[in-house]
Amino acid sequence: MIEVAVYNREGNPVESLQVDEAVLGGSVRYPLLKQAIVMYQANKRHGTAATKGRSQVAGSTRKLYRQKGTGNARAGTIRTPVRVGGGVTFAKCARDFGKDMPKKQRRLARDSALLAKLQSGRVVIVDELSFESPRTKEFARVLGNLKIDRSCLVATPQLDVNVYKSARNLPKVDVMVVGDLNAGVICNRQKVLFTKEAFLTLLNRDEN
Repeated sequence: MIEVAVYNREGNPVESLQVDEAVLGGSVRYPLLKQAIVMYQANKRHGTAATKGRSQVAGSTRKLYRQKGTGNARAGTIRTPVRVGGGVTFAKCARDFGKDMPKKQRRLARDSALLAKLQSGRVVIVDELSFESPRTKEFARVLGNLKIDRSCLVATPQLDVNVYKSARNLPKVDVMVVGDLNAGVICNRQKVLFTKEAFLTLLNRDEN
């Protein structure tokens, strides 16, 4: 069992939660976690780089001059890669770098990422995190009280526009609904800040 403290907005512990590692898979599956991170990074790539080959550049296909009798080296089309303005020898073409994983593997990778954060003490739980209106300064103060001074991922039980707008101008702070968490975003930030409701929602989720 892992014991996680629950803090209020002032940074004072108010209670603690017991987390059973079995709920998150029991152990960290590092090979699966690496596979998931590679997938999420690959899916961000834009395979739009392209160059023109000899069949795509402008120019006639007529032989430049006759094969023999000119004293020059043999030459064919003007679009050959050895000539200025010709095509590229091994031209790049647009490609898709995307990868895929089964849903169950993505869930296991997410659980492994969260378990790794829990074991290293990088999960912070706050009892509530709500604002009547967007308040970036107040949000930054809460992060300071919770000793979060570097990158952070904030997980909420449902979409909260005021929380999102309060955090969007803070560097390296992301806000996500707990149901949208994945191994890529969890590992991309040093700490994960859950509201108590969001954390319990994740632990009591329906796996069916």
